Amino acid sequence: MIDYWPYALLLLGVFYFYFSKSSRVEKRSIAIKTAAIEAGLTEPSSLHPEINPSICLGCGTCVTACPEGNVLGIIGGKAELVEPTHCIGHGACKTACPTDAITLVFGTAERGVDLPKVGPDFQSNVAGVFIAGELGGMGLIRNAVEQGRQAVDSIKKLDGLGQKDRYDLIIVGVGPAGFAAALAAKQAGLSYLVVEQDDLGGTVFKYPRGKVVMTAPAKLPIVGQMNFREVSKETLLEFWRKVEAEQQLNVSYRDRVDKVVQTPTGFEVHSQSGQNNARAILLAIGRRGTPRRLGVAGEDAKKVVYQLIDPEQYKGQHVLVVGGGDSALEAATSIADQPGTTVTLSYRSEAFGRAKSKNRDKVAAQSASGDLRVLLKSQIKSITESSVEISYDGQNQTIPNQAVIVCAGGILPTEFLKSIGINMETKYGTA
Repeated sequence: MIDYWPYALLLLGVFYFYFSKSSRVEKRSIAIKTAAIEAGLTEPSSLHPEINPSICLGCGTCVTACPEGNVLGIIGGKAELVEPTHCIGHGACKTACPTDAITLVFGTAERGVDLPKVGPDFQSNVAGVFIAGELGGMGLIRNAVEQGRQAVDSIKKLDGLGQKDRYDLIIVGVGPAGFAAALAAKQAGLSYLVVEQDDLGGTVFKYPRGKVVMTAPAKLPIVGQMNFREVSKETLLEFWRKVEAEQQLNVSYRDRVDKVVQTPTGFEVHSQSGQNNARAILLAIGRRGTPRRLGVAGEDAKKVVYQLIDPEQYKGQHVLVVGGGDSALEAATSIADQPGTTVTLSYRSEAFGRAKSKNRDKVAAQSASGDLRVLLKSQIKSITESSVEISYDGQNQTIPNQAVIVCAGGILPTEFLKSIGINMETKYGTA
């Protein structure tokens, strides 16, 4: 007679181990979600997953696929977004889901995101005008690079290419999307011109010195795989400059596009360097457009700037940083690391809901050590040559100041887009 007890006990042991581990994982996910809710960190800042619970298996492949850590968790046998503010739109969760239960969306029911209308081929409602990268909601470098490549795949199928009196394509902006698009255009044999108002890298160029960027490898046309995961801004830009020189890309720098006029056969692009004609246009510009101002007295002073380039220039100074996103937190903490600085971080809300956890953690550590003064629920009232007035905790305070860095985001270039005829739409948790 066969004794089944050892097998039964082994099976029971396996079930016990599985359910015990599942219970621990769920408790951890609940704790993370509860902490995020209590801190007011419930709004994802960009593209993020929406899970359909009716077809989610709760298998956890999306949880393990996410490169950012505890963004997703399993609660009640279903996947949930437990740390929404950590999500930066990789999309690895959607790819990993075996039942296609995940949709990537912009905005939420409570917070809408304004985006230009773009089709699956990256073409806007204006035929011949394409959009890729940050302007279309893809701030992640890898995704922007891929969009730039795919947009050119669509553009090279247009009729009317190859005319000698015009470019096949004018690319506006040479950030990640524009850079990839230029390489793709060259690879496809298109005649092209890139117009950039600043320098190579676009928004990346404006990052603070030493900022770590890029958390996933990306594939560039002609060049192949960029096997960077976490790399400094300087290293990434050095790599791009090398590629630009080797491929002799056709880029016009310090050249701002002022106007785009549609013609029967394409477009006239008017920039500071003059007029150029093109069959198609790819807008690969950032969403920041014009920096968002504070609207207070004294803001026009020379000491007020809207981005940090080098923290070392603020050694020994009294510095005020305004904002609650990653750029503000990174600016404040990097300046606070400089010898002899007195740094104040002012933010109008009660929590840094739009910033990554590692930046929030560093702010908390520097605040606890006294290296950084954090004023939540505060507002700047006025700026003078030697001080700033801040409303905080029901009172106005005047503090010594030699520099103000405003990191309050930017105003979407809506008027420029409207002048071309591009329609905008507000996304409330939709793809």
